[in-house]
Amino acid sequence: MTDTDILFSPVTMGAVELPNRVLMAPLTRNRAHPDGTPWEVAQTYYAQRASAGMIVTEATQVTPYGKGYVGTPGIHDPSHVAAWKEITDAVHAEGGRIYLQLWHVGRISHVSLLPDGATPQAPSAIRADQKTFTANGFEDCSEPHAMTVEEIGEVVEAYRTGARNAKDAGFDGVEVHAANGYLIDQFLQDSTNRRDDAYGGSIENRMRFLREVLDAVTSVWERDRVGIRLSPLGQANDMGDSDPEGHFGAIYKMLSDEKLAYLHVVESFYGTETKSEERDVLMRLRKLYDGFYIANGSLDAETASRVIASGHAQAATFGRPFIANPDLPERFRTGAELNLQDQDTFYGGDETGYIDYPFLKAIEPV
Repeated sequence: MTDTDILFSPVTMGAVELPNRVLMAPLTRNRAHPDGTPWEVAQTYYAQRASAGMIVTEATQVTPYGKGYVGTPGIHDPSHVAAWKEITDAVHAEGGRIYLQLWHVGRISHVSLLPDGATPQAPSAIRADQKTFTANGFEDCSEPHAMTVEEIGEVVEAYRTGARNAKDAGFDGVEVHAANGYLIDQFLQDSTNRRDDAYGGSIENRMRFLREVLDAVTSVWERDRVGIRLSPLGQANDMGDSDPEGHFGAIYKMLSDEKLAYLHVVESFYGTETKSEERDVLMRLRKLYDGFYIANGSLDAETASRVIASGHAQAATFGRPFIANPDLPERFRTGAELNLQDQDTFYGGDETGYIDYPFLKAIEPV
């Protein structure tokens, strides 16, 4: 049995002291109001999980044109800020720490989800061989249009506004979502970026949009309260790159120089097997990043402990286990059995499968 004590040793992540290294991954739950305002019950959902070393919220769009799934929240309207403030207050009242994940889906969208039936925004007009979740269920992604330079600038400003709104909503920091085939990732990888201007072609050009987003976000937040999420293996949402190791190597080096609070890496995807050569790539890339590193991907208490003890990561995020186990750190600490997950209630629905999973010890009503 692997010693899991290391999961419960405090650690400093940028400007934030984490009481443990069992962090909650961003988890889309599709329960926000149609206008992007978080559901009121989300206050309970996140507060229940405040024992995490840190919570990263579900991905949250910075503009109405960045929405890709029905029922996802936004951070671009005063109503969003007010609702998120209720959530951060609830988490802080339970002693927790919470970061907002800033998001734009790019081409992983459908015209029915966007204002006035607009087409999705993307670096290039390449349709994703992927489905997204609309009011009619799963539908093929719509064909996107290639963003103009003016549109790119508008989206960068939307990230700045989203970062400012997140600060007003009382978050402890923000995470820039640059993973899993969404807009920033689409600019980074050459299967989705065929531009011939300053935002395409060379790796440096393809990183330009990410750099501009980071400049915008860090104009609002100190760098030690800004993190970023990457998925260098590119296994989600019809992604790929001709030279992933060389390409992400340049990104890791750039991010190391940026001196952000952390780099959060999706090292494997649920339901897929990471090949040995892919694992080797991840190990080589890790050596290029000098900073706080968070590992993600089908981890449990034992494997996360080994990853942290080896020095590969300083903390780990857990997704599905946190859905079904609001007190996951305590279950890991005591070796208790985990609750069974009800996958039918992961996306959309009511309070069932959202706030009704049992704790090890019943919470006494106030």
